[in-house]
Amino acid sequence: MKKRFITTGLILLTAILTTMSNAYSATPADLYDNVWSLINRKYYDPSDNNQDWKKWRYRYENKLKTKEDAYVAIETMLASLNDPYTRFLDPKEFSEENQSIKGSLKGIGTQIGLRDGQLVIIAPLEDSPAEKAGLQADDAILEINGESTKGISIDVAADRIRGEKGTTVTLLIQRKDVPNKLYSIVRDEIEIKSVSTKPPFETEIPKDLKYIRLSSFISKNAAGEIESILNSSKDAKGFIIDLRSNPGGLLTNAIYISDMLLRGGVIVSTVDRDSYKSTTRARYQQVTDKPIVVLINKGSASASEILSGALKDNSRATIVGEQSFGKGLVQEINKLPDEAGVNITIQRYLTPSGTDIHKKGITPDVVVELTKENAEAKDDVQLKKAIEILEQMTCLVQKNG
Repeated sequence: MKKRFITTGLILLTAILTTMSNAYSATPADLYDNVWSLINRKYYDPSDNNQDWKKWRYRYENKLKTKEDAYVAIETMLASLNDPYTRFLDPKEFSEENQSIKGSLKGIGTQIGLRDGQLVIIAPLEDSPAEKAGLQADDAILEINGESTKGISIDVAADRIRGEKGTTVTLLIQRKDVPNKLYSIVRDEIEIKSVSTKPPFETEIPKDLKYIRLSSFISKNAAGEIESILNSSKDAKGFIIDLRSNPGGLLTNAIYISDMLLRGGVIVSTVDRDSYKSTTRARYQQVTDKPIVVLINKGSASASEILSGALKDNSRATIVGEQSFGKGLVQEINKLPDEAGVNITIQRYLTPSGTDIHKKGITPDVVVELTKENAEAKDDVQLKKAIEILEQMTCLVQKNG
């Protein structure tokens, strides 16, 4: 039986779809044809980037002698889709991706992506070497260890940045309104933490309110951790859910958490290559009906946008912060016969109001920018605004009984 999970993560995709038994050793031609067939059946754009996909099937017939030949041919074929999220993973990369699902990584702990052809940081992971070094969402990576990133793929960039614990990687970072700067960061083994109730900059949270920081949807335990906090916080008058710099993860986590917070209504819709629209609705099993404020910023992407979009469009929460990243595509990870894998964009998603947020993002109800000066002064003006709004909301609830 095939095991199928869907993911909306950016770099650290978090699911496995077993598409073919590993009981036999695939030839290079088999491997290439397997990927061609998967794209032909699953890729969300039926035009395959306005090209005749059939031309690729026999492009390398009788030319693939080794697995390395197949890997290069597959990467060339996938590049024609011009989709940075549809990508091939060799066995090493596929293994590392699975390790991220289990909750540990080796590297500096940053999510990367391409924006208009430029390699950018989507978000550093909480307490990671990248975050401690001062890397921020939306930083552009100009060089990795002295080599230019111009024209680089996400896969190659990730491979250059990753490395063994104790080794160093040097990044040339371009940040808006400041001179370019070199960052030398020591790699480490990183434990992926999903949920925390400790506010940044030790910002004081009123005792009758509950702060929840969700840094990633990657962990399979994320939804359960959120539910435990909600159930143990019955005395809280309201909740602040902080999704800032959360790059995404499992679509199922976004759906489960939305389901805990909504009393009916649409959570998200997905549209596939055949224009088939599938809608997921809340199941009327709300864990809490207390007021909610959600914090987002330009590093909030994918599953973060699904959750914030579901709560916003259902008038369940007030969204505070900055415009989110804007990734409205869903990937599926496919395991290949030789322990390699291929991540394929299989759907685009829509918020409950039918909005396609890809390359646009979620617009906050209350826009608050966290400036460099705010960060240096450890003055979290976004969180302070969230507290102010939530206190007003809880007072209104009390007033109305």
